[in-house]
Amino acid sequence: MAHLEGQERAQYVQNMFARIAGRYDLMNRVMTFGQDMKWRRGVIEQARLPQNGRLLDIATGTGDIAYEGLKQQPGITAVGGDFTLEMMQAGKLYPERQAIHWVGADTLALPFPDDYFDAVTSGFLMRNVIDVPGAFREQLRVAKPGGRVVVLESSPPKRNGLRPFILFHLNFVIPTLGKLISGQSDAYRYLPDSTQGFKDPDTVVNIMRQTGYTNIKYKLFMFGTIAIHVGQKPAEAS
Repeated sequence: MAHLEGQERAQYVQNMFARIAGRYDLMNRVMTFGQDMKWRRGVIEQARLPQNGRLLDIATGTGDIAYEGLKQQPGITAVGGDFTLEMMQAGKLYPERQAIHWVGADTLALPFPDDYFDAVTSGFLMRNVIDVPGAFREQLRVAKPGGRVVVLESSPPKRNGLRPFILFHLNFVIPTLGKLISGQSDAYRYLPDSTQGFKDPDTVVNIMRQTGYTNIKYKLFMFGTIAIHVGQKPAEAS
């Protein structure tokens, strides 16, 4: 599963999220002990959206982050894009998320013009894409000069005294919860595998720098297993 590459991996990810769409939000609350809501609030705070600005939340899923943007800045245009339509259909069932503009979108070929959004956000996207630098380039392309790109993503457990307990949670607790709540234990084996196989936060910083971002920083949460990266499009970009 997590070892898949190229279009085979992309197809697996799309199908996987389609299968777990109906219980995705509940599983996030349970397996993060509710902390994911705080992280999403932090993503929007770091986006620094202006009044009446434009937000793109790519791999929006059920629209959690896009909705948080509307709560913090009610006058914005919030676009939620995802290539798994079933996830967005699940998000549309929430009456309070009707103001989100839902768009079918692939993060490697975003259907938006250059320099369009004041901020681009994502939650748990990058470990699933088949071309991480390409995804960062596309997000930078559609951001306005001076705009921010904010990425919420899991990080491989650090090698310290907590590592055995974190690995137990990732490899045994989460798949068990996934089977009980969603009936899809294989999906919740993939997600821990993809976390452990993803890049460490400093490597993500280097990729962002190499693809043109400035003012890059990150903050770690949940014993270093979650990171919020922030980068900015150079103000002189055209």
